[in-house]
Amino acid sequence: MPDVQPQVESSASDGAAILTLRGDWIARHSSALERLAAWRPQAASSLRVDVSRIDSLDTYGAWSIESIRRAASQSGAPAEIVGVRDRHASILRSLGRIDLAPAPPARATVVDPLARTGDALLAALDYLLALASLLGRLVISFMQVLAHPSRLRWISVVHHIDRVGLRAVPIIALMTFLIGCIIAQQGFFHFRRFGASDYVVDLVTILVLREIGVLLVTIMIAGRSGSAYTAEVGSMKMREEIDALRTMGLDPVDILILPRVLAITIAAPMLTLLGMMAAMVGAGFVAATYGDMSAAIYMERLREAATSNDFQVGMIKAPVMALIIGTVAALEGLRVQGSAESLGLGATSSVVKSIFLVIVLDGVFAIIFAWVGM
Repeated sequence: MPDVQPQVESSASDGAAILTLRGDWIARHSSALERLAAWRPQAASSLRVDVSRIDSLDTYGAWSIESIRRAASQSGAPAEIVGVRDRHASILRSLGRIDLAPAPPARATVVDPLARTGDALLAALDYLLALASLLGRLVISFMQVLAHPSRLRWISVVHHIDRVGLRAVPIIALMTFLIGCIIAQQGFFHFRRFGASDYVVDLVTILVLREIGVLLVTIMIAGRSGSAYTAEVGSMKMREEIDALRTMGLDPVDILILPRVLAITIAAPMLTLLGMMAAMVGAGFVAATYGDMSAAIYMERLREAATSNDFQVGMIKAPVMALIIGTVAALEGLRVQGSAESLGLGATSSVVKSIFLVIVLDGVFAIIFAWVGM
């Protein structure tokens, strides 16, 4: 059946305007519908919109009719839609219930800051519970791998160790080398006033082995690898690949998350050791060029200052912090919705939360190690 252009016939009866609509009121005739929707009654006490002659109707046409009715009501002429066919009743009734009036502005109250604080605390608690739940699932999956090693995707683990560990060596070495140089230079600059230049080596050794080395490396891992994990898992979530795995009876934690978390946990101690060595080399370079300290004296002071406890403290922190970074990155990826904006926010949130938790963990470790005498 050919399309019939929408038409409007206007008549009057006992002071009331009658608007008879004909034709196909569908989006294909949008230009004509825009003109017809601008119709306004002329000095009528009321308006009746007769839609019984309409052949086809879609959402666009129904909204044009509703616009005519609302415009008449706003001008003071009560309007109603009559002659509605059964097949058109649902859409006209649904559009008639839509309220376009702007919501009144919210009024600030004294308890609003408390309410926002409570909401933030509840959101943080929910997030920590979700993080603990995913961490528990990872532990269970790892225990199953220990019982049945063939369950683990070893190729995936090696691949991610290469990406997270080997390919991160240049940037980790460069950054920690520069940090070692900066700490040593500032130490020589200030300690020289007191004739205590030799103690710069002690300063660099303790800071790098216990704190700066592992913190700097794990923060770079969070920014470089954690965000990549979130983007990868989030993209799979957007493309419904994770849902497809569940449909096939496969656990996404076993297939996607466990290999990534294992890889980052294995790579972090190795990168931390590399970062410590690079920082010490940087400090030695500054000691020789800026601090007028020979290499032999620097190495002797380094052997005296470095202790096994300091080295153990840094190496114990590294895998634990990496485990948290990997878990946070995976959780943020699983929480991504179906938009690019959500993916970007998830990657940003992954880095911020990982760095925050790494610093909190560092404080917790400091308390524990002080308690046990390390």
